[in-house]
Amino acid sequence: MRNYATAQETGLRDNQCDATAVYTAPTGARAYVLLDGIGSTDAVREWTRAAAARLARRAARRGDAETGLRAVYDAYATEREDPFAQDYAPKAAAVVAVTAPGKPLPVAWCGDSRAYLLTDGTLRRLTNDHNLRRVYPPTDWHNGGNRNRITSCLGSAYTDKQLMNEVGHPAIETVTVPAGNFRLLLASDGAYEPHEDGGHDLAALAAGDLREAARTLTRLAVARSIATSRALDPARPHADNATALLADLTA
Repeated sequence: MRNYATAQETGLRDNQCDATAVYTAPTGARAYVLLDGIGSTDAVREWTRAAAARLARRAARRGDAETGLRAVYDAYATEREDPFAQDYAPKAAAVVAVTAPGKPLPVAWCGDSRAYLLTDGTLRRLTNDHNLRRVYPPTDWHNGGNRNRITSCLGSAYTDKQLMNEVGHPAIETVTVPAGNFRLLLASDGAYEPHEDGGHDLAALAAGDLREAARTLTRLAVARSIATSRALDPARPHADNATALLADLTA
């Protein structure tokens, strides 16, 4: 029986440019990947799907989230040496988690796609967004930086050192969680932001049947985005792509 489920909603975008991928290596290591493509074109859609599969294979075969993500990040940077190509080539926020028998769970990311762990009804966020809201946090005097402007992504050529100097975080960050029995949630910003903004209980939405939970989480995210945007400007409703991957993991 499959231990994971995914769900996607296109929202009001022209294309579904999020992508997920799951790959199991001969060693038993399995990678769970979610990418949120930047833009809404056919080219971005196809690139993001291919990049998700590439990252899942690389991370699973290496048995590590950070090593896999760095290998793919560096490969795209090398393939796009022309500065013009770097500026206009497809890119995506990425998050990857790798399970292996008897080993801790490593998670790596670049961008603002998130990873959470659900344990005994409590949802814990593992990732820290790479966006301008992190660089310029909200204060009593201003709302902070634009959370939709990400500061690192797959497809970029910025190094850790360059980004540390410019925005205060490396190109790729990681966290490792001790092995245990829990549910993993990977989500694009179109899936988690509407719930976060609305004060919804994301832990409750992520619980229960895997497939139904993933569907409910993404459908409600898009519905809230549409309702909220229409209330602000009836002539310009908006809803981003929403994608969620849920996986039940055991030690």
